[in-house]
Amino acid sequence: MPTRAESAASTRRDLLDAAAELLDAGGPDAVTLREVGARAGVTRGAPYRHFPDKNSLMNAVAIEGWERVGDQVHAVRVDPGLSATEKLRAALVALISVARHQPHLYQLMCSTPAGDPADAIRAAGRSQDEFRDVVATVVGDENANHYGALLLAGAHGIAGMELTGYLAPDKWHTTADEVIASLVRMVSAAGPATG
Repeated sequence: MPTRAESAASTRRDLLDAAAELLDAGGPDAVTLREVGARAGVTRGAPYRHFPDKNSLMNAVAIEGWERVGDQVHAVRVDPGLSATEKLRAALVALISVARHQPHLYQLMCSTPAGDPADAIRAAGRSQDEFRDVVATVVGDENANHYGALLLAGAHGIAGMELTGYLAPDKWHTTADEVIASLVRMVSAAGPATG
């Protein structure tokens, strides 16, 4: 029989999973504490014991999104079978894939969190630190912040343009993946610059 703490952790997990499913299916407006509780199969009051309001629930969903991206980028960074440029491309794709496959989650992750943003900033910061370490293997530690910021801004722009349809191949005669490859080539060619 599970302990009280294990039961509470399981309920919290079920609530977060239900909220993420609702977010994916219908966007932020589809996520209500009542609907999350119903989908998770818990009593009406159960969600409120874990999340005082919708904003705290949505922040927790965004934090988990950033944690998954951080885990993915970490796995890429330590993969001995990939070259430095392959790691860089895979790390960029990991971020853009969230926008491609879970656009509402991506928008939530990239918005200013309601309430105390400390946990969200910490989770996003970990994924950014992992990404910076990938970039450092290509351009050197002294240039990693500059090129990391450039690449993250580019990835965010690619994701946003792809989401809105503004990166249409018939207009630009390219695809998001080709733009990613170009960014990686340009940064790789820059190498460990000195000044």
